[in-house]
Amino acid sequence: MKNIQVIDRAMNCAYDIFAATDEEFKLIFPDEGQDIQFAEDIYSNEEAQMVLSRIWQRRTSKKNVNGIHGTLFYQLEYKKQFYPNFREEDLTINKGRA
Repeated sequence: MKNIQVIDRAMNCAYDIFAATDEEFKLIFPDEGQDIQFAEDIYSNEEAQMVLSRIWQRRTSKKNVNGIHGTLFYQLEYKKQFYPNFREEDLTINKGRA
């Protein structure tokens, strides 16, 4: 299983973590090495929506998580500029250039 952290624009965002099978993870994060995704980019994919409905049933306690494999942003499209390759390392590479 892979862990996906979900971040949305709500002031009280809980940064919940959900478990996904390897196959489900690959559908949400399709590119090799990709660990960042924006929900708006997968809304039109019906299969991805079905997968997300299953993933929402697997909320995982942060105390039990052993690593975060991907981040899914909701309503935060302005952050795309910081992740041009949809990889967490992009933010580190571009730090200080915003």
